[in-house]
Amino acid sequence: MLRWVLAYADDALILGHRLSEWCSRAPSMEEDMALANLGLDLLGQARFLYSHAATLENAAQPERQRTEDDYAYRRDAPQFRNALLVEQPNGDFAVTMVRHLLYASFADLYWRASVTVNDPAIAAFAARSEKETAYHVRHATDWVIRLGDGTDESHRRAQEALEMLLPFADELFESAPDQAPLIAADAVVDPAGLRETYRRRIEQVCAQATLRLTWPSWHQTGGRHGRHGEHLGHLLAELQFLPRAYPGASW
Repeated sequence: MLRWVLAYADDALILGHRLSEWCSRAPSMEEDMALANLGLDLLGQARFLYSHAATLENAAQPERQRTEDDYAYRRDAPQFRNALLVEQPNGDFAVTMVRHLLYASFADLYWRASVTVNDPAIAAFAARSEKETAYHVRHATDWVIRLGDGTDESHRRAQEALEMLLPFADELFESAPDQAPLIAADAVVDPAGLRETYRRRIEQVCAQATLRLTWPSWHQTGGRHGRHGEHLGHLLAELQFLPRAYPGASW
């Protein structure tokens, strides 16, 4: 269970940090605030899941007494289990919106499906999170349609972003072998069962956005197993600098 919790917590933390990088750089003040709030939603999700991970690990190994800060700030890149999609650089605004559409569309389906799992903590978390992810999907969808069906330049950028990021999407539906008993016990949802619904959603948005969509025959993978590209290391160097430079410091 710990591995599953950390994977989804890492997704939320890393993507939340990526969105925070737009602060003061978004196309408009309104969008600046919107992206900051999306990032805060993800940070809140990450905090809950990290706290839940600490509860699980501390119960199994009382001598460790982990905290949410230990997971966020005191792990190296190979210990993170986030999908490769969320660590991809922001690029231009089209890249950010397409990346968020691909992630949020999955998260919305996943947390909606998770409200009936047997774990009361996860079910309660899912019930709260699906309200947030529903807004994330609407926000990203509106922008992808606006960009894809906009000017020639915005269409080109959105099309390039889609083609660049689609190979990362399928990793969201992976599950580790040790999660099979959890899925069988209805403690967590099998993400693979959501793939077709997810694809139909993305296809509908792309049709409205006049974007060509061809699902790739090969997929980028490895993030769920701790194999990341160079981008995550650079992100963590910024994210973790202060607590690593001043261990144990408090405000």
